[in-house]
Amino acid sequence: MAVTRSEIEAQLDQIQLPDGGTLISRDWVRALSVEGGEVRFVIEAPSPDIARQIEGVRAAAERAVAAMPGVTRASVALTAHAAPSNAGAKAPPQPGQPDPSGQQAPSLKIGGHPKPQEGSMKPASVKSIIAVGSGKGGVGKSTVSSNLAVALARAGKKVGLLDADIYGPSQPRMMGVSKRPASPDGKTIEPLHAHGVTIMSIGLMLDPAKAVVWRGPMLMGALQQMISQVSWGELDVLIVDLPPGTGDVQLTLCQKAEPSGAIIVSTPQDVALLDARKAMDMFSTLKTPILGMIENMSTYICPECGHEAQIFGHGGVKAEAEKMGLPFLGSLPIDLDTRLAGDEGTPIAAGQSAAATAYAALARRLIEGGIV
Repeated sequence: MAVTRSEIEAQLDQIQLPDGGTLISRDWVRALSVEGGEVRFVIEAPSPDIARQIEGVRAAAERAVAAMPGVTRASVALTAHAAPSNAGAKAPPQPGQPDPSGQQAPSLKIGGHPKPQEGSMKPASVKSIIAVGSGKGGVGKSTVSSNLAVALARAGKKVGLLDADIYGPSQPRMMGVSKRPASPDGKTIEPLHAHGVTIMSIGLMLDPAKAVVWRGPMLMGALQQMISQVSWGELDVLIVDLPPGTGDVQLTLCQKAEPSGAIIVSTPQDVALLDARKAMDMFSTLKTPILGMIENMSTYICPECGHEAQIFGHGGVKAEAEKMGLPFLGSLPIDLDTRLAGDEGTPIAAGQSAAATAYAALARRLIEGGIV
């Protein structure tokens, strides 16, 4: 019987770290992949100094996984995250909560009128920023963003994911994270990590049950904070999951963050393509290159009988890309497993399935094309 990802994580949760916690509780496991009986993952320490001290932990983790039923081979690499020197400490207390010394953790206000900022707000440690937009809600843009981020991380890239949908953030649920990010000094924000991806979302900073009722300047202030005040570390690419439409968030991102380009996601449906064209016109107006188009929900295959149906039509996005002279980056299916994986916090791209293969192919195309 094949070993599962959850069984491996349960085993790794037994591997104790020298200064407390486990590999799982401290979120040190990256790029975990299971292919048949072969298991590979990376242990990412908070600093090079700590990495040099835990070779025994790496070896113990490799032995423990290799001994599991169904595992034929285990390969574990050890690396260090380019983060501040205090990143190896235990997670800082939540704002307003006392730490072991009895002091209060600094509080960080999110949202507000942005402070005037000269020049770009793109972090120097981030090589490129790619916006994922649609012009329309409901086409699976957030699903594509999270799965593309995971697929790129599995392909060996250092990836960040910024949920810029201020009014309807969904990435915390899709990526399986819920802890409030720490702010040791009340200014810098420490992002979370899951599935090999560095994550930040306004949904992690606010009460998930409360609506965000903000005017444009507050949206722009929050976006500025989430880009320029987050300790992203060294990233090959920061994927920005944009909200629907062509409003303040898109305008601020394109004018102030120097995105390398934008990827347009649309279903093949004519109504969706109408809004996708508006999004492309917006990016063109803001001098942001369009890197290509993705057709999502392209086809549906019945799991019972194998019949294939084009619920939203088929080929419309590819035809539009050809008409506009843009790269067509690929088609992605609609299936139940993708939806369930997103709801459960483990993107489908993190596993082994036809949908995961489709996202892996998309990631390879972006890498081979020099986009990432």
